[in-house]
Amino acid sequence: MRFARSSGILCQGRGSAANSAVCYCLAITEVDPARGNLLFERFISKERDEPPDIDVDFEHQRREEVIQYIYAKYGRMRAALAAVVISYRPKSALRDSGRALGIDLAIVEKVAKTHHWFDSKEDLVKRLAECGLDPDSALAQQWATLAQRLLGFPRHLSQHPGGFVIAQGKLSRLVPIENAAMAERSVIQWDKDDLEELGLLKVDVLALGMLSALRRTLDLVGEQRGTVFSMQDIPPEDPATYDMICAADTVGVFQIESRAQMSMLPRMLPRTFYDLVIEVAVVRPGPIQGGMVHPYLRRRQGLEQPVYPKEELKVALERTLGIPIFQEQVMQVAMVAAGFSPGEADQLRRAMAAWKRKGGLEKYYGRIVNGMLERGYELAFAESIFSQIQGFGEYGFPESHAASFALLAYASSWLKCHEPAAFLCALLNSQPMGFYSPSALVQDAQRHGIEVRPVDIAISSWDSALEPTGRAQAAVRLGLSLQRGMRRDVAARIEDARAIRPFDSVTDLARRAQLDRHDLQVLAGANALHSLAGNRRQALWQAVGAVPDKDLLRPTTPQEEVPVLNAPSEGEDIVGDYRAQGLTLGRHPLALLRERLLGQRFMPASTLHDYTNGMLARACGIVTVRQRPGTAKGVLFMTLEDETGNVNVIVWPSLVEQQRKEVLGAALLGVYGVWQREGQVRHLVAKRLVDMSHLLGRLDTTSRNFC
Repeated sequence: MRFARSSGILCQGRGSAANSAVCYCLAITEVDPARGNLLFERFISKERDEPPDIDVDFEHQRREEVIQYIYAKYGRMRAALAAVVISYRPKSALRDSGRALGIDLAIVEKVAKTHHWFDSKEDLVKRLAECGLDPDSALAQQWATLAQRLLGFPRHLSQHPGGFVIAQGKLSRLVPIENAAMAERSVIQWDKDDLEELGLLKVDVLALGMLSALRRTLDLVGEQRGTVFSMQDIPPEDPATYDMICAADTVGVFQIESRAQMSMLPRMLPRTFYDLVIEVAVVRPGPIQGGMVHPYLRRRQGLEQPVYPKEELKVALERTLGIPIFQEQVMQVAMVAAGFSPGEADQLRRAMAAWKRKGGLEKYYGRIVNGMLERGYELAFAESIFSQIQGFGEYGFPESHAASFALLAYASSWLKCHEPAAFLCALLNSQPMGFYSPSALVQDAQRHGIEVRPVDIAISSWDSALEPTGRAQAAVRLGLSLQRGMRRDVAARIEDARAIRPFDSVTDLARRAQLDRHDLQVLAGANALHSLAGNRRQALWQAVGAVPDKDLLRPTTPQEEVPVLNAPSEGEDIVGDYRAQGLTLGRHPLALLRERLLGQRFMPASTLHDYTNGMLARACGIVTVRQRPGTAKGVLFMTLEDETGNVNVIVWPSLVEQQRKEVLGAALLGVYGVWQREGQVRHLVAKRLVDMSHLLGRLDTTSRNFC
């Protein structure tokens, strides 16, 4: 961490010990332990014969510098990354078993693309039929059976995301080591669980995209203000920031930007930092599967009073209104109500974390239930506690982790609220990361009044940048990094040549920046040459003729008359923008289709948002996100985008099965359904879906699919 900070790399510690007073004083974490409820036994106890666990997150685009620093300091003879066992998942099982059976690779790929993790063997047979195979044939049945049996089996070893083992002497005397596929890396041939069993010390050097975005935002704000601006300069408990969070206006914000979090925020209405800690932890599979979310919300909203079976449990549960949400609380309940020692409670936590993979929770059933009965608790309460422990499974979230994440969530929210231009610029320069595409981020910023300017060869650098506007917020100039096919070394040559003197023509640009045909076509296709060549068609024409000649003709300058070409239509420009950079700064594609959509009674998002609960509604939009969480019991969530905003759609499992093609394949989707509104939380519950992708023509859109 000392190296990272000396190199300007933003980092933050987290883990069971990271939020302790010692780590706070050593600047390993920014979380003040006085603002949290750290359980000492979570990281130090008599029975736990190992050092406390501290994970460190670094900027995702600069973590390799930290990794190479570790190799340089300790040597590759003493340091190596742990391995991780990659198991077969549905698509890889289909591909490998299909190849082994000699099935045509085109068919294998087609079946793999249509199959999803939630499909059963019966669903797979249907997919085989859809892809032209006879589902009753011996080959199809063999393929389906083999692919199903492979699920969960080890496939290959890969690198752990950042688990380092550092030895005092030669590491190869302790563990087998091999060279990694990536240059200048060594990998231990055992996974992290094996290393823990051997008692080898592992240091986690992890990557976090939001740290890259935060560091860039802080730098940009500092440049705008003419002084250094750091995380410590962000004022705590800012009311305007919490107003924005309560309104679920959190696109681009760390942790609380997902569909589930944005639905929870208006219900929970966080107004303090500890509220954010709970918010981060409660929208997790553990609390959801353990049935803790709705009871907590009812108590928070004052619909029911907190209940404690015994006064002694208040110590553990009062801060979350009597509902166990964090791992530490489960440990406290086990110690207070069931008589566990601190070390035994930590062993219970470890068993919770691994029971889905290894089992082992059953042996605690009698100890927990009988221990609570002996201390006067009712059987029903004891059973409910154990079922909640099972619900946590491997997804229970430690309070220490939640506090670290909540700090970043608050910092990113404050920056989005008070420095939205710098925040957008930093997010664009930190891609790929986060839940939303650059197009969604740009549209959200524009709806908040931020001016976004197009890429321009006369101005733009590799990164997006801020430009003065004379108003409170600067404008964001898009960078060359967003253009598909643009290479960093090419952008560097353009910047170097432009620093000597401005370009006066496309030919001058091509010669001085040593651009080839591909580079010029990328720039012309992105409309980045408009200041030199005019409209996109003119630029493409001139780009072809501007490629420098070779050999003897290189010094010559051909004199050719440039034809005047008509500018593309608005629709053609939008298609070109999406093809070149995945977004447009012109009108939204659906603005061009709105009259036609209104004729079919498809309402824009801004109109639907005023609908009352239970109204019949129709929405149409570009699909930007699909989610099917494992805890949602088969429900699929979609986000539709139009020129006025987003519509959140709920698709029940029966409709997913009936209209699978539309649900998983449509780029432009029409939804007939019922509007559902509870306070400020709005959804469209789908009853019928219509694939309207043909209306987009050649428009190239992409969605982020988590299903």
